[in-house]
Amino acid sequence: MTTGTGSTAAGLTAAAVRSDGGEGWALEAGALVLADGGVCCIDEFDTISVGERAAIHEAMEQQTVSIAKCGLVATLQTRCAVLAATNPKGMKFDPAASLAVNTGLAPPLLSRFDCVLVLVDEKDPDQ
Repeated sequence: MTTGTGSTAAGLTAAAVRSDGGEGWALEAGALVLADGGVCCIDEFDTISVGERAAIHEAMEQQTVSIAKCGLVATLQTRCAVLAATNPKGMKFDPAASLAVNTGLAPPLLSRFDCVLVLVDEKDPDQ
């Protein structure tokens, strides 16, 4: 489980960190790599920046993430289901607009989801 607010590409995929003793580097798995074989839940998906979305797109499309940091080159498995929650842009869903317009998520990224469920909370003017 992670949230889009404050998530970075490294936090979602993998980060290069100094190994114990300060000599050399090691890869530290991010949320998508840790979820390999399971489910990665991402709340506030709409708040993830465009750059970080590219990392998620690769993970969802290829089921791997490619890392080349600090002299380390690796391909890590991300064979997981991604369950993501997002709010509509402007906090109001427009039924006449496309899902891409309502969420602000690009169609290629949206197409990586096997199932998209839209929940609309209708406002009652009498309440």
